[in-house]
Amino acid sequence: MKGRIHRQLRKMAAHTQKNNKPGKSGGKEAQPLILPKTPAEEQRLKLERLMRNPDKAAPIPEGPKEWAPRAPPEFVRDVMGSSAGAGSGEFHVYRHLRRREYQRQDFLDKMSEKQEKDVDYLLKLEQNKRAAEERTAKRRKKREKLKQKKLLAKKAKMEDKDKDDGDMDSDSSGEEERKEEDGEEEEKEDDAETPSFIMGRK
Repeated sequence: MKGRIHRQLRKMAAHTQKNNKPGKSGGKEAQPLILPKTPAEEQRLKLERLMRNPDKAAPIPEGPKEWAPRAPPEFVRDVMGSSAGAGSGEFHVYRHLRRREYQRQDFLDKMSEKQEKDVDYLLKLEQNKRAAEERTAKRRKKREKLKQKKLLAKKAKMEDKDKDDGDMDSDSSGEEERKEEDGEEEEKEDDAETPSFIMGRK
């Protein structure tokens, strides 16, 4: 691998030296020849060459295509029979045809198995999604129940507090009424005790 790279670089160097003769005026300046000593240096040189012209599209190789067997012929012209006059080469032709047919059948079996697996995978995904939604709905329902319980407890607490406040107000108003009644009775008693006139005075 390294030897081949070195040979290519030497050829490039010889070509550049031939083109850059003293009498010839080239448009571009000749790049100095650098022989890479390590794979990292080789990679660096490749990157530098790519970055000299960033507008140029870099070649990206396509991925390997999936192998597919040759389609079976629509019309078989030379059908082989089991006659006694068949030539010696016919067996090999039959053997190749049989191998190709077996390959085609294996490919179809693999494709059908792959499709079944894809369908099973999609069904499994759907089931998992449905189960997750059911779990989420169940938890949401539970949270809402807890929320309702808390709201009801808070409401009951507020009502109890209002009742206690009302009882205290009624108690205080009852006490005030009692005090007023007691005060009126005391005034009446005082009025009864004090004489309206004093005898012996002029």
